[in-house]
Amino acid sequence: MGLWIFIAVIAAGVIWLISLYNTLVGRKNQFKNAFSQIDVQLKRRYDLIPNLVETAKGYLAHERQTLEAVIAARNTALDARGRAASNPADARAMRELSSAESGLSGALGRLFALAESYPDLKANQTMMQLSEELTSTENKIAFARQAYNDAVMEYNTSIESFPANVIASTFAFASASLLQATESPEERGAPRVSFT
Repeated sequence: MGLWIFIAVIAAGVIWLISLYNTLVGRKNQFKNAFSQIDVQLKRRYDLIPNLVETAKGYLAHERQTLEAVIAARNTALDARGRAASNPADARAMRELSSAESGLSGALGRLFALAESYPDLKANQTMMQLSEELTSTENKIAFARQAYNDAVMEYNTSIESFPANVIASTFAFASASLLQATESPEERGAPRVSFT
C-alpha cells in the first residue's frame, strides 16, 4: 500500500510539473501571438506610407528631403519589424523596433507639419483618406501594443514566480521585453494627421 501511495505522489508531482511547463509554453505563445497582431498593423502602416508620399510628392516637389526621410525611416522600421517578428523574445530586436518606430513617427510628424502649409494638399481627397487610414492604423497599433505588453507581463510574472521559475530556468524560458516608447515625452503618440 505504501508503494502505491509513493507512486501516486510521484505521478501527481510529474503531472503538476508537466502542467506548469505547458502553462509557460502557453504564455510564451500568447505574447508571440500578441506581437503578430502588432506586426499585422505595422505592415499595414508601412504599406500606407509609400502611397502617402506619392500623393504628397506632386505638391511637395521642393521638399524632397522630407519625403526621402519618411521613406528611409519606413524602410528602417520595416527591417526592424522583420527582426522583431522573427523572435519577439529578443530584447535587442524589440529595442531596435521601438527606436525605428520612433524615428518613423518623427518623420511622419514632420511630413504632416509640412503638409499643413499646402492648402491644395490638405484638401486632396486621397491625402485625406490616407491620413484617416493611417490614424486608424496608429490606434490599432496602440491597442495591439497594449495587448502585447499585457501578455509579456503575464509571461514574465509566470517565469519569475516560484515554483515556475525552477521550470523556466531548467528549460531556458527567458524573459521577454515590453514594447516601450523611446521618444521624448513631447514626441509621444501617433503623428498628428489632421487635414481639416
